[in-house]
This record gives sequence, structure tokens and C-alpha cells, in this order.
Amino acid sequence: MNRRLRAILITVLAVVFVGSLSVLLWTQLDQKKGEEVYFEAETLVGEPDFTALPPPTLEPLPEVPDDEEAEPVYVDPYADILKAMDFSALQEINPDVLGWFLVPGTNISYPLLQGRDNNQYLRHNWKGGYSRMGSIFIEEQNSGDLSDFNTIIYGHRMRNETMFGKLKYYNKLSYWNSHPCVYITDHNGTHKYNIFAAYEVSVSGLTYRLSFSGTQAKQEYIDWCLAQSVIDTGLIPTVNDKILTLSTCSGDTTYATRWIVQAYQPGPVPSNPEENAPSAAPAPSDPEENTPSAAPAPSDPEENTPSAAPAPSAPPEDLPSADDSIPSHPPADTSLPDSPPQDQIPAASLPDTNAEPDASLDEADEPQSLPAPDAPPQ
Repeated sequence: MNRRLRAILITVLAVVFVGSLSVLLWTQLDQKKGEEVYFEAETLVGEPDFTALPPPTLEPLPEVPDDEEAEPVYVDPYADILKAMDFSALQEINPDVLGWFLVPGTNISYPLLQGRDNNQYLRHNWKGGYSRMGSIFIEEQNSGDLSDFNTIIYGHRMRNETMFGKLKYYNKLSYWNSHPCVYITDHNGTHKYNIFAAYEVSVSGLTYRLSFSGTQAKQEYIDWCLAQSVIDTGLIPTVNDKILTLSTCSGDTTYATRWIVQAYQPGPVPSNPEENAPSAAPAPSDPEENTPSAAPAPSDPEENTPSAAPAPSAPPEDLPSADDSIPSHPPADTSLPDSPPQDQIPAASLPDTNAEPDASLDEADEPQSLPAPDAPPQ
């Protein structure tokens, strides 16, 4: 090898080394800044020390008694301590802050936001500054007061297991046993959800359905979600409950699936049990009408995540990869429809929770931005 060729090779290698080092340093700086911003949020709301509390149970939150002097039989320690958190300081900085999201026993404890669209907080933190960590945010088409039958929440699956990074462990029943609940505190009080299912789903799967014509459609949705789950929790929601769907990347480098963890908030029991029985519905004339649209795809193929299931609409496009970062059809039909049903989020509009090309921070190999869809984010 002559001197000139050797010099060129050394120069190329030096440029590659310096470039890689620069990206690594920038990523670490971005990660550190992101963690500092969320630590600031914890300080502003006066986040309590949850580590001193006992593990959460599946016991429902007690109803507020009519008699102010009456004491509830059971007091949930997490709900009791969360109600003291004050979000006014966060909302003065950013009115899009709706409350606080918590999974006890994990590091998932962040402000909960909802932007004008699913891309707004895909790569922006709760203060609005750019960050690959993004935010934990509610699907743009959902009601911000958590009143919908199915509320979808997106978050990145960061390689360092911040944001929704630890949701991947729900593929093991033992992990669910230790972390069975999700809490959300907002201006309406504290909401407790019991986790009942975890699975990988196609970005066009039924999971992302938002509109339901009646109890029959809701029951079919519940049955479908239970059938997809890779863990058997023994918990079965009813059509009177509120479903919470947590969506992040699955680790699939094709970005064709998302990892889903679902929980439910027990609703009121109808006085007449027959009100809960779904009425028979005729089979749809067009099979495609009942197929779901796509959901965000996973980022890390090495993860032990369940096989993909069909997913309805797509989550926000640029969501940091699930691993790197971070919104009627026959249940058996897992094929991707040519066009998503009108009541389901289109896969193309689902936020992309896959990570960017930096393996040091994200689990995904490269980011995939979603074009602004006409339909709601999947």
C-alpha cells in the first residue's frame, strides 16, 4: 500500500471516528438535558417519595362518601399521596400539561400532555424544548379528561429505559405481578387503572380503535385485546370500564408493530345486568370496514416481545422509538386493510416511537417520520 493511499485511509478513518464521537457526545448531552428537564418537573409538583410505599394492589379506589365525616374502608396510599401534587406550576409554563402519569415500582413518573397533534410532543419535552426523549402524551383525537372508552397514550421506548422504556418487561407475568397498576392524576382527581393485557400489534391493528357504536363493539374490542395478550392476568374488563392503551415501540426494526400495555379503570355496575349484555350485530357487508389501521412500530428486535398483532391507526410519526424514546372488524383478521375504518386511527398517522440512529440512546436503528395524515394519528 503506497503512502498516499495509506494517508487517505487514515484521514477517512479519523473523520469517521471524530464524527461518531461527536454524535455520541451530542446524544449523551441531549439525554442529560432531557433528564434535567423532567427532574425540574418533579421538583415543581413536589413529587413524593413513592419508594417508601407498599406495592400497589388491584383494590379499586374508594368512592367519596356522601357523609363528609364518614371514612372510606380502604385508602389507596398512591392515590392519597398523588392528590397533594400541584400541577399549576407546570401549567403556567405549558398549558398542555394535563396531569401526572405514574406506574408504581418503575421509573415511569412523568407529566402527561396532549398537543395540537401527535407530532408536537414526539420530539419535544414538557416545556416545549427539543428532546429526543419527547414526552408522555395522549392521542390527539382522545378527550383530555380521560372520558373515552379507549384512551391512547404514547411514549418513547428509550434505550436507557426512561420514558416508556420499561413497558417491554410486561411480556413476563412476574413483572406484572409486581407492577399491576397505572395511576393518572389530573384536575378531576386520581384515576387508577389495572393492567390486564400486554402484546405486540401491527400498526394497523384494532388496538388503535377510538369509536364504538355500542356495547357489542366494545365487547368485541375487549375480547380481541385479551386474545392478543402474551400474559394471562386473569383480569377481564367490562363494557362499562375505561380502557387505557399505552403504546410504544416493540423493537421490530421494520417499524411495522408496536408494543402495547393495556389497563382499565372499573366503571359503574349497571343496576340492570341486561343493560350490559351486548346485542347481536349483523356481520358487516364489507370485511374491510371492521379492520383496524396501523400502529407505531417497535424499535428493538432483540427484545423478547410477543409476536405482532394487527393495529388500527398509526401513532405520531416522529415519536422517538419505543426503545429509544416515545399518539368493526373480525378479531381473527390480522391483515392490513387498504384503508382504515373511519373510527380508527390510520397507521400512517400513528406517532413513530422508534428511535433515531444513535444506539447509545435509542434502541431503534433509525428514525421513521410519519407524514402528517388526513386521518387522526394511529
